[in-house]
Amino acid sequence: MDLGHLQYAQGAKKERKRVGRGIGSGHGKTSCRGQKGQKSRSGSKSRAWFEGGQMPLQRRVPKRGFTNIYRHEYQIVNLGDLDRLKEEKISPEKLFKARLIRKSNVKLKILGRGEVKRSLEVSAHAFSKSAIQKLESAGGKAILL
Repeated sequence: MDLGHLQYAQGAKKERKRVGRGIGSGHGKTSCRGQKGQKSRSGSKSRAWFEGGQMPLQRRVPKRGFTNIYRHEYQIVNLGDLDRLKEEKISPEKLFKARLIRKSNVKLKILGRGEVKRSLEVSAHAFSKSAIQKLESAGGKAILL
């Protein structure tokens, strides 16, 4: 066999549907568009959310609540999770490398769940009151960034 005799596998290439080529083709007359209506006309387009003039779903459903544009979003790490790191000085970069947080550009908040067994110097954007209390009672520091 040589390159001049290569062929596609059986059924790999499908011929396109040719519509509007007479009654005998099975795709003649209305060319598979059905009778009448907007979609049977040439040049018909309608947006995915258009419901034919009926009040659309996104306008029928009642709206509730609001989005606070001043909200601060934090990634959360508990004190108990900090034991995985063998270092004394903990920063968001080190937590990112250790995969305790997923994003390096989102602020970090330390919460007080779990126990601290050694003195740690933790740098973060926010701390809960219980986290600060537990860190300081173990002889560590909470440094705000």
